[in-house]
Amino acid sequence: MFTGIVEELGEVTAVEPLAEASRFRLRGPVVTEGAKHGDSIAVNGVCLTVVETADGEFTADVMQETLNRSSLGSLTQGSRVNLERPMALGGRLGGHLVQGHVDGTGEILSRTPSEHWELVKVALPAHLARYVVEKGSITVDGVSLTVVEAGADHFTISLIPTTLALTTLGIKRPGDRVNLEVDVLAKYVERLMAAGVDPLHTEGEQR
Repeated sequence: MFTGIVEELGEVTAVEPLAEASRFRLRGPVVTEGAKHGDSIAVNGVCLTVVETADGEFTADVMQETLNRSSLGSLTQGSRVNLERPMALGGRLGGHLVQGHVDGTGEILSRTPSEHWELVKVALPAHLARYVVEKGSITVDGVSLTVVEAGADHFTISLIPTTLALTTLGIKRPGDRVNLEVDVLAKYVERLMAAGVDPLHTEGEQR
């Protein structure tokens, strides 16, 4: 489980094609400190398993399904990426509950700068629109953000200077794809309601 608070702006140092997969080598001295084989690290919001670490870098295998359903398939040597280690038990939940399971991708439609922040408009896939609400949470390329406006086919977010400087969202341009993960709590509530269960009833009594 992650929080959507990016710890480090890393870099892809190599991409090795495999059979229906790719092996990525990524530089991230902060997130690799103490990391070992089998640990998890979120890369642009995608939870990946560490294969090995050395000299501030780690490798991770990415299956074809993940390459197809996220923006990781477009990464090349030199690409910058957002990196985050899982939240430690008892740690502060600085953003919101993030699983590292990408629900889909969106496209940056526009960027409108202002003196103290930048408003970014992102295309929203139709199947995710019902989970996105004004002032709710959404994860964009692994960054926990608050929705400013929720439209039928888009949403907007405001990015402060810190986010612009310390994450890939500062260098993304209109036309670029970003990974999206909606609030998992909304999906659980939808599933319970569809089954005729009152999510507020402590015993799960059916209506």
